[in-house]
Parts: sequence; C-alpha cells; structure tokens
Amino acid sequence: MLKHNPDNERIKHKYFSFLKEAMRQSEPTIDGVAKALARFEDYNKYRDFKTFRHEQATGFKKHLIEQKNLKKDVKLSKSTLHTTFSHLKRFFEWLSREQGYKSRIQYSDAEYFNTSSKDMQVATARRVKKSPTLEQIKHVIKLMPINTQIEQRNRALIAFTLLTGARDGAIASAKISHINLEEGSFFQDARDVNTKFSKTFTTFFFPVGEEIKQIVVDWIQCLKTKKLYSNHAPLFPMTELGLDAQNEFVAIGIKPEHWSSAAPIREIFKQAFKQAGLEYFNPHSFRNTLVQLGQTRCKTPEAFKAWSQNLGHESVLTTLYSYGEVDRQRQAEIINKLSTTNDKAKDSQKELAQKIAKALIDQGVVSNAN
Repeated sequence: MLKHNPDNERIKHKYFSFLKEAMRQSEPTIDGVAKALARFEDYNKYRDFKTFRHEQATGFKKHLIEQKNLKKDVKLSKSTLHTTFSHLKRFFEWLSREQGYKSRIQYSDAEYFNTSSKDMQVATARRVKKSPTLEQIKHVIKLMPINTQIEQRNRALIAFTLLTGARDGAIASAKISHINLEEGSFFQDARDVNTKFSKTFTTFFFPVGEEIKQIVVDWIQCLKTKKLYSNHAPLFPMTELGLDAQNEFVAIGIKPEHWSSAAPIREIFKQAFKQAGLEYFNPHSFRNTLVQLGQTRCKTPEAFKAWSQNLGHESVLTTLYSYGEVDRQRQAEIINKLSTTNDKAKDSQKELAQKIAKALIDQGVVSNAN
C-alpha cells in the first residue's frame, strides 16, 4: 500500500521552507503542520494534492472527530482538532496559489476545513495555566541531593530556571560566558542561545531570594575552579556515561558538551518534583510563577514593563495575555480587599457628610431638622 506520494513530498518540503524562511515559524510549529498533513494524507490514501476537493476536507473532518488519542484512549480534544484543521486550511490556501496547483485547486475549498463556531470557542478558550508557587519551587530545590556533580548541576539548573525564567531550550544552549554575576544577568544571545524567534535580550536575575542566586553562583564557580571549564563551555553540561563493573552504561559525571535537546532538562524537573512529593511542573511553568510574582511586586506600570521585558516580551500585553491569569486565591484576596476598601470609603463619605452638615448648622446656614 502506498505510504507516500513523491509529488506531495516535494511540495510539502517547499511549504515547510516557506514557513521557516518567510513566515519565521519555529520548528515545533512546522512539526505540527507536518503531523496534520500526515494525518490528512493517510486518510486520503496519499492521493496527489492536485486532486483536492472540498469533499475531502469534509470527509476528513468527520473521520478525525471520531479518532481517539492513542495514549489516553479518548477522542481527540477540540483544541487538537481545531489546530489540525487550521494547519490544513492554511496549507491548501497557499497551495492554490502555487504553479501547477492553482489551476487544479479552488481557493474556497480550503474553507471547508473550518470548524463550527461553537467548537472554535471551546478549542480557543483560555484555560488557567497551572504553575507552582514560589514556596513549592524552593521546597523542591531544598530537598534535592548535592552529593555528586550531576546532582549539583540538577539543583543549580532548577534554581537558574527560577532565577531567570528562561525557556528550557535557552538553558540547554547557554554558555558560562552568557552569565554576568557582577550585574546578575543572563545575556540570551541568539547567535548561541536557542531563544524563541531567535530574539536577543538580557534577563536580569529575578528577586526570588539570595539563597537561589547563591546556588547558581556556587555552580558556576565549581565549573570554573574545579572542572576548569572555559567561558565557552556549557552552563549546564550533559551527563557523561561510562561502563561499570558489569560493563553496563552508567552516569559517571558531566562533560563539557551541550545537550542536543531540552528533554533531559524536563526529566530532571520530573524527578525533582517527584522526590519532593509534588506534582510535576515543567520548566515553562516557572514563567507563570514569575508573572504572578510580578503582579504582586510591581507597584507601577513602569515596573511591570521592566518585569515583562525581563521575560523577553516586547509588549506588556504579551505577558498579561499569555501568562497573566490571576490565580484563584489571589483573585479572592483582591476582590475581598476591594470590597473592604469600598465599605471604608462609604463610611468615610458618610462621616464627611455629617461633619459638613454639622458645620452648616453651627453657622446657621441651615436649621436642624431634628
């Protein structure tokens, strides 16, 4: 049975290049597009894209809605369906303008990948993002063992994530030279550091506690003085493997090489939270924690703007829209405080009115009705 179509593969490669070079889409986004196209081709028995008609889009939608998530044995979420259909719609809209396809494909046929307004609202609804509290993170860090250099690295890695709010991809690619301990900063240079949208910016250490900063300082000193690493060495070196007495591979230390991906970092987080008896929170969730901290620490718009820039956001709106949910407990505190403030304001206004009335009576301006 045919498992690929050469013509389809060529045009997909062109489209992926367009997304990367012209639209500046990230690799994970392009991977998502490739997955959506693979699902459609499998359903469509790898027919040439030139044969695309709106009936194929309608049939695929019905087909995918009935499919199940292989890991959870439940139907695919509205969000997954919406994302898949959106990727396919944009692809076929693009394809309808390409040489060799524009005479075969109707631009309007791509509209049949649209989902219902109701499903779109469900799929695009903003959910509250779970994040650990500052106290939970510090508890995890406090319980982490530091008997070996691997354990010291792991503790410093989680402390650094809290201290900077950096994404795991940036942390995996960071070098010692990117850290300025004197001014307390992490220079996320896109020439070396894997930042989102290849953006270069400086993050100054967030005020999360001197003990957290000291863990990072001690780790860097260890790399420089004990391991004799140069400034161009990775800030968090990968684990070195060796053979034990039974000729089996085991972790024996660290070596001055970068991890090839951020997967090992997420695994370190999983183990640390599990050892502390807490549910797992990924590295990215620390950014939510820092935004919530900023909401309580920043007293002026300028202060929150600086806090937002520290996370790599050009606009405060990005911070507020993507990370700015007020957690339930904090929401209750704010509303209750506003209610108390309002009651006090009413009492104050009543007292002021009484004083004015008394003064007018004393001066004979008005008579006492009582």
